[in-house]
Amino acid sequence: MPPEQIKAIRVRHYGRWVAGAVVIAILALIGVAFSNANINYSIIPDYLFDPGIANGAWTTLYISVLAMVLGVALGIILAVMRLSSNPVTSTVAWFYIWFFRGTPVLVQLLLWYNISLIFPILNLGFYKDEMNQVMTPVLTALLGLGLNEAAYMSEIVRSGIQSVDEGQTEASHALGMTQGKTLRRVILPQAMRVIVPPTGNEFINMLKTSSLAYAVQLPELIKKATDISSTSLAVVEMYFVASIWYLLLTTLFSIGQYYVERRYARGSSRNLPPTPLQRMRKNLRMFGSIRRPEVAR
Repeated sequence: MPPEQIKAIRVRHYGRWVAGAVVIAILALIGVAFSNANINYSIIPDYLFDPGIANGAWTTLYISVLAMVLGVALGIILAVMRLSSNPVTSTVAWFYIWFFRGTPVLVQLLLWYNISLIFPILNLGFYKDEMNQVMTPVLTALLGLGLNEAAYMSEIVRSGIQSVDEGQTEASHALGMTQGKTLRRVILPQAMRVIVPPTGNEFINMLKTSSLAYAVQLPELIKKATDISSTSLAVVEMYFVASIWYLLLTTLFSIGQYYVERRYARGSSRNLPPTPLQRMRKNLRMFGSIRRPEVAR
């Protein structure tokens, strides 16, 4: 007699149902609370594309990009200095990283903003002017955010360089390549796979950290939203508008980060997983083939 067919009994996960019900109940309570809150949701679309808000969003993006460029450039230099066998350069790089990672960004911004109390006159020999005229809100935000970011980027770059096998360096030197050419053509291209993901996260974080420049009177997104709320008395509504803009900017750059990471992952993975757009097209083709009636021959 042939053996009976095995009947698989699905395991019931009652905990999943309970957890799902609890989460749905919490979300419903939050939705009811905000629906009954004293918030005028109808004016949010009116201020979403207000010229002042749009200019503030542009300033946020502008200062974030400049500060990130400064942070990446200086971070690469600090990482090379930190890995150098020269004790002077490695110690200076270590001290820089220790100081800027150990103090809050807001404190650094305020120090740059009030540096004229220490140095009233900026005298470079070929250029001389009052520090109040030189240290504008834009320059203050650029130095405060960029120099702080350089400390974090140096650690990211250092970890990426150290992730490359030492045999790559030895093989490059055996071919007669100098230390600088080895770093540019062999080490850094391979380290980019490790450097790119945290760098993208740092830039997205920079978009939000730039809101601290409000303290130094930079007309960025939060400053513009606060100025408008002081005249319209729509304080919470303007913060919602600013949050929507931050979500939009971070979403756009998160998509860009995904494709940049995918490009640098080609050297470590032969078969890359399909992108969300490719999966969507595949599902649409499958759905179309199912719905398409067969033609009678």
